[in-house]
Amino acid sequence: MVERPVIEYNPVFQSQVRLAIVAALFNQPALGFNALKELTGTTDGNLSTHTQKLEKCGYIQINKRFAGKNPQTSYSLTETGRKAFTRYVESLEKVIKKEC
Repeated sequence: MVERPVIEYNPVFQSQVRLAIVAALFNQPALGFNALKELTGTTDGNLSTHTQKLEKCGYIQINKRFAGKNPQTSYSLTETGRKAFTRYVESLEKVIKKEC
């Protein structure tokens, strides 16, 4: 019987949009709504839904403020999110390198 490598399963990253959000935030202190929407290629509502899920998991922080009368939303990766993403990427690297 052949052993199969095991990727650390994280259901949060099963969504391509959530994975893209966390990847985009990994090396950025914060990104605004429009920048993140453009990077992920998603709609306003879809981005909102996925960022709320990531916030609920403790992976990102959502910061809302007003510039005059205009709302401005930005997103940043939490330490919990950074660790979860790092573990996920490391497990993928093990499979690629066949270290499992």
